[in-house]
Amino acid sequence: MQLGLIGLGKMGGNMRERIRRAGHTVIGYDRNPDLADVGSLAELVDQLEGPRVVWVMVPAGAATQSTIDELADLLSPGDIVVDGGNSRWTDDEKHAAELAAKGIGFVDAGVSGGVWGLENGYALMVGGDKEHIARVQPIFDALKPEGDFGYVHAGKVGAGHFSKMVHNGIEYAMMQAYAEGWELLEKVDSVTDVREVFRSWQEGTVIRSWLLDLAVNALDDDEHLDKLRGYAADSGEGRWTVEAAIDNAVPLPAITASLFARFASRQEDSPQMKMIAALRKQFGGHAVETK
Repeated sequence: MQLGLIGLGKMGGNMRERIRRAGHTVIGYDRNPDLADVGSLAELVDQLEGPRVVWVMVPAGAATQSTIDELADLLSPGDIVVDGGNSRWTDDEKHAAELAAKGIGFVDAGVSGGVWGLENGYALMVGGDKEHIARVQPIFDALKPEGDFGYVHAGKVGAGHFSKMVHNGIEYAMMQAYAEGWELLEKVDSVTDVREVFRSWQEGTVIRSWLLDLAVNALDDDEHLDKLRGYAADSGEGRWTVEAAIDNAVPLPAITASLFARFASRQEDSPQMKMIAALRKQFGGHAVETK
């Protein structure tokens, strides 16, 4: 299968490589010419045989909107656009309607896997019409992890990004719980090796997880996280999860508290936020602030 891929950053570049390893042709475009296979979106579209599938992996909001606007003028009826970034689900509904007016299909894909996805695969949550999903399925199969899990057609347009948003909200709360436990263990005199306590939890406990493994990796790199500033950003999905909970009258006390804790990190050097920052770097390659 042929695929046009727009945005070749930390995730997009690795996705291009994983798809190519599965035997598909990927033509990639990025504003950085050192990463791109073509010099423009128009050239990308010209090199794809119709009906085309173009996957967008650029930041949510204005960047995604401008890319989809340009593709709407370049693509033909029967082509499909996949938004694999972290767009808000309400934007998906708008984009699908705009493209449908020109006969172009739309699929939203929540993608999780961070910097580890090239080797381990990407968990995919997708939304859209069945016929559009079926057209893109070979690419989904190439990206997903080996085995029976890691992919779901979650529902209609917007369902993929809504599911990914809730996933990230849960991620916020899980990281916050590990961070609070780590700070409490560090605080008491009786526990003399907090890192090894975390390591001991990796087998045989109900709180073992990939995040716990990444926490141990971070502590192996910097046992007391002394190199980090207690500051953690939020990328939007946590806020949107809380807003959706308010709109639907669903109580989310743990996720909401974890979002507010990140806000607190911007007011003081929080020990808990050192762990949050370390985990974000471990699983997603996100930037950290050092002292």
